[in-house]
Amino acid sequence: MIWLYIFLALTAVVLVVLMVIRTVQIIPQARAANVERLGRFRRTLQPGLNFVVPFLDRVKPLIDLREQVVSFEDQPVITEDNLVVHIDTVLFFQVTDPRAADYEIVDYAEAIEQLSATMLRSVIGSMDLEQTLTSRDRINSMLRGVLDEASGKWGIRVTRVEIKALDPAPSIMDAMEKQYRAQREKRAAILVAEGEKQSAILKSEGQASAIEKVFKAIHEGKPDAELLAYQYVQALPQVAQSPGSTVWVIPSEVTSALRNLSSVFGKSHEGPGVGLEPPPPEPRPLPSLSERSAGGGGPAGEEPGEGKPAAGGPSKAA
Repeated sequence: MIWLYIFLALTAVVLVVLMVIRTVQIIPQARAANVERLGRFRRTLQPGLNFVVPFLDRVKPLIDLREQVVSFEDQPVITEDNLVVHIDTVLFFQVTDPRAADYEIVDYAEAIEQLSATMLRSVIGSMDLEQTLTSRDRINSMLRGVLDEASGKWGIRVTRVEIKALDPAPSIMDAMEKQYRAQREKRAAILVAEGEKQSAILKSEGQASAIEKVFKAIHEGKPDAELLAYQYVQALPQVAQSPGSTVWVIPSEVTSALRNLSSVFGKSHEGPGVGLEPPPPEPRPLPSLSERSAGGGGPAGEEPGEGKPAAGGPSKAA
């Protein structure tokens, strides 16, 4: 009899312990659990100490309310210009409604993965390769907006989408590298040409300014013909040393200057009157009528036979 009482007492203790265990539920922080009573959703247990009806309520597995990270690696995507790129993405999401996450979708993690792959193909398919490589921020914002809108009814909020890697095919990479190298060489050649152009312009402006100053100084000094002729002679050796000195084209001003220079040197070394052109002959006076009638000859000083014949006819020599 005593053993029967002991057995009943132990059974009662075990039942009490089981009742307590099934009644008291402790939910950790940032977790949630849905409760079903007789197969129907009853309520959601919040973090802390919670009580349920044993044998009537069933507590479902815990749902993590923290932000979660899902990585999707090596997804082949075709761009608008029919080129294949491999994209690795990282998705950040958070469960905001435990009831919807538990009852609206079977596996929300797999659903988000498939939805992100579909949306990624849709977004990348509307861009060409160059836009895809240079518009990561735009792709991230578009994916986050589409995924957040689609997963809202599942009680999930997509907080962030990042493209971890975007790798075109090796042949495409080689072609792009050659194209970028050609563009860089083109820009370098353009910059060199612009530099040479600016240098030539500045050099021409400097030469023009120097010529203008020299011209102004010469006119202010009022040089005579002898000085200009001397400068012409000094400039001739420099003209002879130039690359185009095979044929010389000497203007008439140079010959006149050389003539003036020779006259100057003739004056200084040979004395006056030497090396100069003879003065023009003075005009002779015409003979008067008395001289013509008396002598019948030409004017005084004229050699015989050089004058004009008289009016009465040619005179005969004795």
